[in-house]
This record gives sequence, C-alpha cells and structure tokens, in this order.
Amino acid sequence: MKKIELLAPAGDLERLKMAIVYGADAVYIGGQIFGLRASAKNFSFEDMEKGVEFAHQRGKKVYVTLNIIPHNEELKELPGYLEKLSQMDVDAIILSDPGTLMIVQELAPNMEIHLSTQANNTNYMSAKFWYKQGIKRIVMARELSFEEMKEIRENIPKDLELEAFVHGAMCISYSGRCLLSNYMADRDANRGACAHPCRWEYYLMEEKRPGEYMPVFEDEKGTYFFNSKDLCMIEYIPELIESGLSSLKIEGRMKSAYYVANIINIYRKAIDTYYEKGKNYQYDPQWMIEIQKASHRKFTTGFYIDKPKNKEQLYANSSYIREYDFLGIILDYDACTGIATLEQRNRILKGELVEVMAPGMKNFTQSIEYMWSDQGEIIDVAPHPQQIIKIKMDKPVEKYDILRSRRKEDIVE
Repeated sequence: MKKIELLAPAGDLERLKMAIVYGADAVYIGGQIFGLRASAKNFSFEDMEKGVEFAHQRGKKVYVTLNIIPHNEELKELPGYLEKLSQMDVDAIILSDPGTLMIVQELAPNMEIHLSTQANNTNYMSAKFWYKQGIKRIVMARELSFEEMKEIRENIPKDLELEAFVHGAMCISYSGRCLLSNYMADRDANRGACAHPCRWEYYLMEEKRPGEYMPVFEDEKGTYFFNSKDLCMIEYIPELIESGLSSLKIEGRMKSAYYVANIINIYRKAIDTYYEKGKNYQYDPQWMIEIQKASHRKFTTGFYIDKPKNKEQLYANSSYIREYDFLGIILDYDACTGIATLEQRNRILKGELVEVMAPGMKNFTQSIEYMWSDQGEIIDVAPHPQQIIKIKMDKPVEKYDILRSRRKEDIVE
C-alpha cells in the first residue's frame, strides 16, 4: 500500500522548514502573486528556491498555489512567473481557473497540475472531465462525506489522485468561493484578499423596521452566525486513508511556525501508527490534547460524517483558544555542556516550567534554571523578540525543537 501523503501549509521559509522537519511529505506555498493568501507573508523567488532545495534534499515535495480567479490584467504577469517556477523545479502547481490551466499547459507542458478546492469538484464525472484536461490531482470540495469520496474514487481513473482538507479553518462559502468580502470590505476573496467577514459580529435587521433587531442573537453581544468551528479529523485517520485519498491536507498558510510544527507532528504520528499497527490501530486521546496546545477554535468534522448542523457554528465569538505560548526555537545544542542556543519568540523567565516539543512527539518538560544572553551574561528574563539566548537543558535537544509553556492566565493552582 502506498503511504498517504501528509501535506502542510507554509506561509514563509521558516514555516516550510518546520513543516518538513516535523513530518510533512510535501508543503504548499504561495508566491507574492496568484495565491489566495495575499495577506500571508508568502515567498520571494529567492526564498522559494531555498525552500525547494531544502525540501528536495530531504526527499519532500513543494507545490505552489496559482489558484486565484484571475482578471485580464493578472494573466499578463503569468508567463514570466511560470518560467521562474519551472526553472526552480517545483513539483506541482495548484490552480482552479481553466484559462490559467491552458496557459500552464502551453508554457510549462511538463508541470504537474493539481486542481484547487476552489474548483468545487463534488462528483466523479467532473473529476473525469478535469482528468481529461491533464489534471494529475484533485483537491476535493470541502462539502463531501466519506461515502461520496469513496464513490468518486471507485469511478475515476486509478492514476487520478484525490486530496482533501482534514484540519484547519472552515469557510462559510462553498469551498471558499466567497463574495461576502468583496461586498463588505471591497477585498476580493477570489483574488487572495479575503477580509474574513464570516468571523465578524452581526445583528439581523428587517429593511422596513430600522433599528429593530431580530431575535437571532445568543446574548447582548449579538451573534457570529457565519462563523464555523475548525475542522479536525485526527480521530478518523483509518477512514481517511481507506476512503481512497492520496493526500491529507492541513489548512493554515497564515498560521505560525509553532502551529504548523505542532499539527504536522501529531498527524504524522497518527498516520505512521496506522501503517505500523494495521488492524490493531487505536486512536490515542493524547493526540487531541496535543492538538489543543496550538491556537484553535472548537472543532468539527465538517461534512465527512454528516452535513453540519447548528452545533457546528460558533455563536458567541470568533476568537481563538490559546492555552500555550510559543517561546522559541532551538538553533544549536552543545552535547558536552548540555547548553542549547535558542531564538526567543515570547518572553522567557528563569524558573519557568517549559515543555520541549520535538519531531516524533518526543516531548519533555523542565524548569529554566540557567539562562545566558548571547554575550554570555547570566540573565533572569529574555524579553526581546527574536533575542538569541542560551539555556541549560535537562535532556539533549536538536535544531528546530520548540519550547512552549502554559499561558499564565490558564494555570489554575
């Protein structure tokens, strides 16, 4: 059995490296044009080349998003952009627009092409159509159940791959095809500039009764009735693999390096356990505990089990739940002295209890007893963003290991 791919988001070069180190088989990234995450940092051509090299040296793949719905003026930039992508040997392009597809096939005929979820593929006849146009993989619409995915798999060519989102933010609109942002904020979601108005607070008011609010609110603050819970399928790894998917996709190109590392680490562990244990596979509840150590909303299974009902929405607020702080990334470790060099991301205090997160979920906790500045001075606090410090470690660590700690306000004595 060919092992299913774990596909990670990467908003910049650091997050690409973290995704690969923590177990992703492939990453999807965006350049500074043509992607649907215009507000993410995204990749310059220089960083894209470095990212492709980093991934390929480790036997991993890089897919580049080209999935906006372009207007005429944007098509004029596409040939030069494609030429550069071809030169740096990216593994595939993800697109949704037929015109973009034609240009890619004409100017980069050897490029592997994946069809974005934006194309809303919900049936096997549509999948066959795209296959005949030269599509290698289809990212399924998010509105499909396990049974529908299985039926599609059974009725399409064997070499047509299927990919599906399994974790991350859900869009209220049909597979992300949204006009609400255009209307509310004059920002085109289908060209990468979504303002996320689905997360805003709303009241309902009838046209001829201005100022009279209708009873759709949960409390005096109103209601967020467009606001979906986050998708999480960690409890359904066997069903995902056995549904015929080739790739499990994590959402989150705008999320932090810590988020990407944490989520990929857990799904990697679950997938590997399934292939190792086979029929003896058992879901480990600890995986969900670990997932909740990254910022998240409450979770849903989306459309996989059944169509979402009223409990799949968040009515009170659109805030993330953040129980842990990302403290820093290990840059180096001296095995002789047991001292690690760390790049700080949030304030670190002497005496603080921290958790070290490592690939393979080889985590441990310790107190910070000794801490030095990069000048060798003993310090009690590291308050400056991206400050380079040294810490005495209780156990060996490696480059890219992460330090995190429970948020002080979440600790109950």
